[in-house]
Parts: sequence; structure tokens; C-alpha cells
Amino acid sequence: MKYIIVLGDGMAGEPLNELQGRTTLETAVTPVMDRLAKAAEMGLVHTVPVGMAPGSDTANLSVIGYDPKVYYTGRSPLEALSIGVDMKDTDVAVRCNVVTLSEEEDSYEKRQMVDHSAGEISTAEADELLEAVRAAFQDETYQYYTGTSYRHLLIWNQGMVAELTPPHDILTKVIGPYLPDDDVLYEMMKRSYDILSGHPINVKRREAGLRPANSLWFWGAGTRPGLTSFEQKTGKKGAMISAVDLLKGIAVGSEMHNITVEGANAGLHTNYEGKARAAADALLKDGYDFVYVHIEAPDEMGHQGLVKEKVDAIEKVDGRVIGNIVAAFERAGEPFRLLILPDHPTPIATRTHSSDPVPYLLYDSTRQAEGADVYNEKSAAKTGNVWNEGYKLIDHLLEI
Repeated sequence: MKYIIVLGDGMAGEPLNELQGRTTLETAVTPVMDRLAKAAEMGLVHTVPVGMAPGSDTANLSVIGYDPKVYYTGRSPLEALSIGVDMKDTDVAVRCNVVTLSEEEDSYEKRQMVDHSAGEISTAEADELLEAVRAAFQDETYQYYTGTSYRHLLIWNQGMVAELTPPHDILTKVIGPYLPDDDVLYEMMKRSYDILSGHPINVKRREAGLRPANSLWFWGAGTRPGLTSFEQKTGKKGAMISAVDLLKGIAVGSEMHNITVEGANAGLHTNYEGKARAAADALLKDGYDFVYVHIEAPDEMGHQGLVKEKVDAIEKVDGRVIGNIVAAFERAGEPFRLLILPDHPTPIATRTHSSDPVPYLLYDSTRQAEGADVYNEKSAAKTGNVWNEGYKLIDHLLEI
């Protein structure tokens, strides 16, 4: 038996007036998931423990089987693992977004958070901006590392785990009330606006009608994580397929293999077919027992408040990822168990994450379950199946 999780990040949501009271998941045309739903177990799962912030960090740890209350030490340390930073026990890792702030105001504190991703800036452009930041700020205490797209890393030697606000939680809001209490972090963010706003990269972006990456934004601070081996814990040889450093970091920490897919970029126009093909090959040809396929696009569209694009992203997950994986296994005649779910909802109305339970679909190619007509939030809720401790769901998938 082979085991697969396909996670559509932020795929769940809330009813919208512009969709006649339906969610984006209900609206999306998803023939593959709906076909599987008819023979699958469905229900709701709480991926975010009570009292913890609803982030992709805590939620994905939970889905992969690690209780966030035990294993979570912060988001950025997991991303540090992904990009090969060997943290000391005294280091604090801090996520460093390059963001777009409004530019009309006369002081930094009065500016508004326009875009947490600076228009999903390319890694190459962001790296040039980080070079300017390094020249201004880097020393033995503060070290900057380039990540992917808008997601980067600050390692703070002998630092403290400060309370910092995720930028996607304050879209359209004035940033003043959300700036760091730590004087040095505050000053680096404030000075970064002066350094980056007129940078040649941003001059070109404005000329091209793109949003400038005109400020740093710190959040997600934490200390070195200590995950146990996934294979030792489950008895399964596992692999991760994701374009997001957070997920790659979880894989490194849990000693799963990271599979890199050319053209996978964590955006709406990613290489969906490439991810599906890589998953099938890992399981059917390369000897892996378990693959975790993560698709970021629905979450990004939710953060940007783009209804049509979020629906489109969900449809791409259905047809171009799940459809191709299922087809590969059916052609091979090999048995498989497939778990489909989001990590958390990312409602369009709020443009950030929520702690609500998410719908899951668990399909076993060798068994016929009672099933439901379609896969969405409402159908999952009607089953009455609820997993209150989300980190235990993977044991159900793996039949441990």
C-alpha cells in the first residue's frame, strides 16, 4: 500500500455573497474529488490546537503527525532548516518578508500594509534587495539569508523570541500599532523603507506596473526545532513535494526527502503536473511509501482576496494534481490510500487564516466507504466525523 496526502493550502473558506452564499471550495468544479468522495470517508479535522495561532506552520505540523503543542518552536526555524542554516541553540530565527507598504504618507508608522508578498516578487529580485539590506545591517548579531520569493530569514544571535505580527494579518491596516517593541528590529524595518524604496529593482517594478518590495517585515520568531524522524515514528519512508520553505523545513527536520520540481513556485501558475508526476514516480518507481504534496496557490489567492483566482486554484489542484496522481495509480493497478485536505481555512473576506476545522477526504482504492456526493465544507460537516486532535489523523491514513 502507498500513502499520499494532497494538501491544498488554505483551500477551505466561508460563504460569500458574490458566490450566492457558497464557499470557493463549493463553487469550484472538482470532478475528481467529487468522484472520490462517493467512495471515501469524509469529515472535519481540527488542525490548529486551541490557543495556538492558525498558521501553516502549526497546521501542517499537525497534518504530518507532529503535535504542535509538543514540537512547535516557531515558523522561521523550520524555514531555516529548509535553506540549510544550522542554528545554534542560542539563535533565534525570524521570518523576514519583503512587503509592499503604501508610499503617500509622511512617516513610516502611518503607512499601510498593501501586500505581504510584494506581488509575489521573484527570488532573483528579492535576493538583490537582500544584498542591500545585508550591506546596511548585517553583523555578528544579525545575519540575513535569502529564501524563496518574498519569504526570507533573519538569524538573531543571542536573540529573544519577540511577539511579532504576521503581515498577512494586517492587510490594508496602518502598520504603526503592529511594529516590533524591540528597538533594533523596529529601526531595521524603518530604515529598510529608505533603502529599498528607491532601489533600482523597485524602480523597474513600478515602471512595469508591479508592486515595489519597499520594506522588510519581521515575524514568526522561534528557536531551533527538534522533530523526530518521520520514518522512525511511522515506519514509512517519506518524501515532501512543496515550493514553500516552511514545508521543506518540516521535511528536513523530520528526515523526509525533499523532491524539487522544476517550475514549482508556490503561485497560481505553478507546475501542477510536475508535482503530480513527481509524487507518482516517488511512490511507484523510487521506493517511497508516503508522499506529501503541498500546493500553496489557494492560500495565496485567499490572502490577496481574489475570489475567481482562488476558485481556479482549487480546480487546478483537483484536475491537474489529484487527477494525475489517481490516474497514474489506476494505470499501474497499485493500491493506494489518499488523504485530501487544507491545512486551515483562508477566508476571502478576512484575507487571513482561521482556526475553524477543515474538511478531509480519505480514499482507499481497495475499500468502498459510505461516502458523500461532493467534497466541500458542508458535506464534510454532515458526516458527523470530527477529529479534535488533528495530529492523529495521519495514523488513521497510515493504519498505524
